[in-house]
Amino acid sequence: MRRGIGATALVAVLALAATACGSDGTDSAKGSDGEISGTVTYWDTSNDAEKGTYKKIAEDFEKKHPKVDVKYVHVNFGDANAKFKNAAGGNSGAPDVMRTEVAWVADFANLGYLAPLDDTPALAETDDYLDAPVGSTKFEGKTYAVPQVTDTLGLFYNKELLEKAGVEVPKTFDELKKVSETVQQKTDADGFYLRGDDPYWFLPYLYGEGGDMVDAKNKKITIDDGGGARAFATMKDLVDSGAAVTDATGGQENGLKAFQDGDVAMMIDGPWDIAGALEGKAFEDSANLGVAAVPAGSKAQGAPQGGWNLSVYAGSANLDAAYEFAKYMSSAEVQQRTTEELSLLPTRASVYEEKSVQDDTMVQFFKPAVDKAHQRPWIPEANSLFEPIRVQMNEVLFGGTSPKDAAQKTGDEFGKLLEDYK
Repeated sequence: MRRGIGATALVAVLALAATACGSDGTDSAKGSDGEISGTVTYWDTSNDAEKGTYKKIAEDFEKKHPKVDVKYVHVNFGDANAKFKNAAGGNSGAPDVMRTEVAWVADFANLGYLAPLDDTPALAETDDYLDAPVGSTKFEGKTYAVPQVTDTLGLFYNKELLEKAGVEVPKTFDELKKVSETVQQKTDADGFYLRGDDPYWFLPYLYGEGGDMVDAKNKKITIDDGGGARAFATMKDLVDSGAAVTDATGGQENGLKAFQDGDVAMMIDGPWDIAGALEGKAFEDSANLGVAAVPAGSKAQGAPQGGWNLSVYAGSANLDAAYEFAKYMSSAEVQQRTTEELSLLPTRASVYEEKSVQDDTMVQFFKPAVDKAHQRPWIPEANSLFEPIRVQMNEVLFGGTSPKDAAQKTGDEFGKLLEDYK
């Protein structure tokens, strides 16, 4: 979207005002000995299975820097984006450091809410970062985040149920449909749980049909070029045929619960739910959990690149400590710990060389998948593009809209969000 002189000036004013006001009224403090002090407020957006670990890790920063008080705040992922914008835009209550979803960085930076991290202590040993996660930290030539966790989607499956049904792990969505039907016939479980409430889960179907949301380089909307319609059609066929069960709301909780209990044999999910899946009765023996590549569509196989970064609020009153905290939370030490405890995927190459990481079977699957993951458009409007997809997913799966019309309507809505795109 074009930003004229007025908009640019407004962003600059907001950033300067934010810097003047600070996040909690605590002045940045660095003693004559170079030791940082004061308060660092950290907003953590991890899920319920992860937040206990992240809370301990954040508070352990105080052991390294005794003069710093870390205020850990868990913020629900679904509320975090709007909550941060409200706090940063109002210059009141924003955290010093936030765990930001990869698609949020360009948006927040465009608004002037994030501090550039180039030439700050936050960027340490940058050559160790994997190339793909670094892409989401950049905006207009500057770095506004440090990569903490990377991820993509895979096919989770219950080995026992597939073996009981006498089927192999599906490699395509056509195979998944047949496998799912066989599972239903030969076991007491449903075959496949399809996330019908979250547009992020639409992307493997879109990429599998050779499509994409936009061509950011050439500023062209592409979701209505054919791949989008085929993707909607694939999802609709899985549900209408009975091969997949789905929900209009509550998909995350409902799908994971069904998988944990052994009521569904397969679902598409990410590394963040490995710990949650293993808490279920179906996986008391952890070896029963299998993970495979997301099934391919008629054109290709692809899953989106996701993950989490750490960003520093431009209005932080304690930037010295905030930079050091972001550095610590993205360090190899912390990434190794979250891999060992949560099977999350590091963004540092050196961590994959650690034996404990090499021995983690889930990490070893997802690492090659991440290397091949489909880059999303790192543009300020990227996050807002998901809402039109969500609306049309609902219309296709639970209403009467055709896949072709849904793709066209999605493209039309994209056009309203991206005024300078063709």
